[in-house]
Amino acid sequence: MINSRDLAKYIEDNDGLSKPWLLVQLRLTKLQERKHTLAPEEYLREIQDIHEDMMNLGEWWKGIEDQVFFP
Repeated sequence: MINSRDLAKYIEDNDGLSKPWLLVQLRLTKLQERKHTLAPEEYLREIQDIHEDMMNLGEWWKGIEDQVFFP
């Protein structure tokens, strides 16, 4: 599994700040790294927040499937 530092570098190097799905992945990675320091309720709350943000992205991938799924 890639760590958050490497993922952040990848996002920066590949103009990923304009790709919200990569930012969601970064948030998930950072949360996974901190999981052992969080109370279960806080971890669940953060997962729910990330999930809501991801669902709000909608069908962002339509029309750019080749870029997203087959880079």
